[in-house]
Amino acid sequence: MTSTSASGSPSPWRTTLGASDLSVSPLSLGGNVFGWTADTEQSFAVLDAYTAAGGNFIDTADVYSAWAPGNSGGESETVLGEWLAARGNRAEIVVATKVGSHPEYRGLKAATIAAATEQSLRRLGTDTIDLLYTHFDDESTPVEEIVTALDALVRAGKVRHIAASNISPRRLTDSLEFSRREGLAAYVALQPRYNLVSRDSYEGELADVAAAFGLSAVPYAGLAAGFLTGKYRPGGAAVDSVRAAGASKYLETPTGPKVLEALDTVAAAHGAELGTVALAWLLAQPTVAAPIASARTVEQLPGLVAAIDLELGADEIQLLTAASA
Repeated sequence: MTSTSASGSPSPWRTTLGASDLSVSPLSLGGNVFGWTADTEQSFAVLDAYTAAGGNFIDTADVYSAWAPGNSGGESETVLGEWLAARGNRAEIVVATKVGSHPEYRGLKAATIAAATEQSLRRLGTDTIDLLYTHFDDESTPVEEIVTALDALVRAGKVRHIAASNISPRRLTDSLEFSRREGLAAYVALQPRYNLVSRDSYEGELADVAAAFGLSAVPYAGLAAGFLTGKYRPGGAAVDSVRAAGASKYLETPTGPKVLEALDTVAAAHGAELGTVALAWLLAQPTVAAPIASARTVEQLPGLVAAIDLELGADEIQLLTAASA
């Protein structure tokens, strides 16, 4: 994505998500900070810098950022929609959002999915969502109802492709088999929590299902709330961040300090940032198409997109993998 042509202009790299026709950047820009820790002006600046570097894959959710004081959910989608309108570049951007967690539209009943999607379309200022995820599985709702509701959105032209996040291997398999059996829209991507200090939630059975059905993984929390950037160190100074508590907890695990040490070694060999190496490790994993990473400021962005151009050696991948085992 960040390679350049002879003229010096960006020469975008692209990867295809699963069996879809979605051609996306191998690094997805997370929109969870838009309308939360990044105001509209900061968000526009980050979005501009990301697309200037060749990026086209932006991830958000209808619930972002209902947890923040004064917010009610939908703030991120609203900011993104305003930016798309201001730049007039909707056709160039692959927009991914999620339903099921908004305070007013919780769960995955068919009526809830339909209503929540209408609100997302309104906030985004678009007629079609490129990739719609179920944010968290709703095990009180049969997969048949969920998939049928999503298929109806695809048939209506309101959604191009569907995907799942935070779902069990069994429910994912059941969903995919139902889609195949009935000839309905099927998930093309999976968004799991996955990074160097959180591997068990994806590796193993869930990753096996993704591989068997040809799904692309688009991992979230690729930098473990900032821990894998190296800002958090044993005995180090406190970090002023709303995510500090979640990130610093990894220092108390057996693998956290070992991973930082391995990242230091690999990063030094390449003259790269630790976060760049952590994302490059994700990109080297089977089924992973495009890790998600967010940037609150433009200054944070170069270290993220640089992961696409960083080719790790087999020994370096092994070093990181062993440290995080």
